Amino acid sequence: MTKADLFRESMKGRNVTVIGIGISNMPLIEYLCGAGANVTACDKHDKEWLGENYRRCVELGVKLKLGDGYLDDLTDDIIYKTPGMRIDVPELAAAAGRGAHITSEMETFFELCPSHIIAVTGSDGKTTTTTLINEMMKHAGYKTWLGGNIGRPLLSEVGNMTEDDYAVLELSSFQLHTMKYSPEIGVITNLSPNHLDWHKDYNEYIEAKTHIFKYMTRENKLVLNADNSDCAALLPLAHVNVKMFSRKMNASICLDGGMIVCEGEPVLDIKDIKIPGMHNVENYMAAIGAVWGLVGKDDINYVAKNFGGVPHRIELVRELDGVKYYNSSIDSSPNRTINTLNVFPDKVIMIAGGKDKGIPYDELGEPLAEHVKTLILIGATSGKIEDALKATGRAGEVEVIKASTYPEAVEAARRKAVPGDTVLLSPASTSFDMFRNFEERGELFKKLVNELS
Repeated sequence: MTKADLFRESMKGRNVTVIGIGISNMPLIEYLCGAGANVTACDKHDKEWLGENYRRCVELGVKLKLGDGYLDDLTDDIIYKTPGMRIDVPELAAAAGRGAHITSEMETFFELCPSHIIAVTGSDGKTTTTTLINEMMKHAGYKTWLGGNIGRPLLSEVGNMTEDDYAVLELSSFQLHTMKYSPEIGVITNLSPNHLDWHKDYNEYIEAKTHIFKYMTRENKLVLNADNSDCAALLPLAHVNVKMFSRKMNASICLDGGMIVCEGEPVLDIKDIKIPGMHNVENYMAAIGAVWGLVGKDDINYVAKNFGGVPHRIELVRELDGVKYYNSSIDSSPNRTINTLNVFPDKVIMIAGGKDKGIPYDELGEPLAEHVKTLILIGATSGKIEDALKATGRAGEVEVIKASTYPEAVEAARRKAVPGDTVLLSPASTSFDMFRNFEERGELFKKLVNELS
């Protein structure tokens, strides 16, 4: 029997709690129910907010605990927490003190997965790098399974995976925070302050990221960004096969003129990369470091010439009356927005703002003054973004407009734009003050832009 078969056998008749009825945990709930477990699902939201997920849980016979008090009386022996919940919340800590096993969908996937695992984490570029790795591996003929913090949760697929397959995962700091497993190949794209409204401090955030290699064996491979000081500082901690990538210095994967070179071998001319921006050159370098030895140069070059990017990442929505509208809703931190602004040669009209993650915005001021002619602010971080601009002494160079709704923000952008302009959604903030996720924010922006006439 496989590990997955044994796991399903062990779940028959067990009382199991799942906290969070969302994207990552619904497949888990279905999988546990299919294995014969007695599942209790807890969520702070009500049945109207949960919508179809609520109806599906009722169909499965799941016991539901919703709204206030959803964490009361966690008495089951096995508790699956949602990735966004800390392990030290009082209710979970009390359950652990009673002997409950606290785990997550991703930890169980690592435990049961029969396939090779490649995983990517970092502050920026995770999704693009993960997708590039997956595309390169697929073009080389491998059977791949894309998941983690991107695509679909994969636990319910472990029974269909083989030892020759590759699971390609994007992992967040939330998922890695309590992880006791590491992949065979890991990538850290870069590190910068992020999610400090959740992590106790930046050191804890970095510590969570190190779990991607903490449990590796010596023959496993880790790819690190040599140009990012916090990332490069992890090198002495990684007692594995480490490959560094750099745009600025000699490294295992580096630039020679306009050519990406890996282990001394020319691999890819950056002019052939379809998606724009030097940050995407870095993403390609990270991906090449991960797949080197598994795929050929032809596979890498094919992807570079044909991959058009992931939605919500500098995504061209439309051109109207000579104005181009771009959706980069994924830009949930100042560093991501800075990278996006560097793509555009001329000053843009930018919509920014969202939920405050407790991170500094000081570094955003100069790029705003340099690359933005009209700044439309919306959301909780509006004040911090405007303060960063004012601190440069160049606030007079940028027109600032305040909006209270997205229709208002898009209409203001349309009103200010003239032929030849670029309108850019790059929030530099998470979406959770107004939306469930960055995809919902981006989709609303695209809908509003496509309705313009």
